[in-house]
Amino acid sequence: MSWTTSINNKVPKFLKNKFFIAFAAFIIWIAFLDKTNLMSQYQFQSEVNKLENQKAFFIQEIKQTREEQQELLSSPEKLEKFAREKYYMKKDNEDLFIIAPAPKQ
Repeated sequence: MSWTTSINNKVPKFLKNKFFIAFAAFIIWIAFLDKTNLMSQYQFQSEVNKLENQKAFFIQEIKQTREEQQELLSSPEKLEKFAREKYYMKKDNEDLFIIAPAPKQ
């Protein structure tokens, strides 16, 4: 009895099948060796999820900004208040004093 006969008896039959070997090689190629392997697909999907979250955030911010814009444009008093608070604008005959909070130590 030769050593090849003893090895052939110990190897399971499905490992000798050429279709199984081809399928296993295909799975290894797709999972690890291809340009779009499983790891890169996972990274792409996480990037898509991050961008979708950012998109939802910015859509909400745009909606809020448009509401504020509509509110400001609806009333001259609100517009004046906004200009005074945000941009420290003043009338010609006024003095403006800005009181800053004390720095934290």
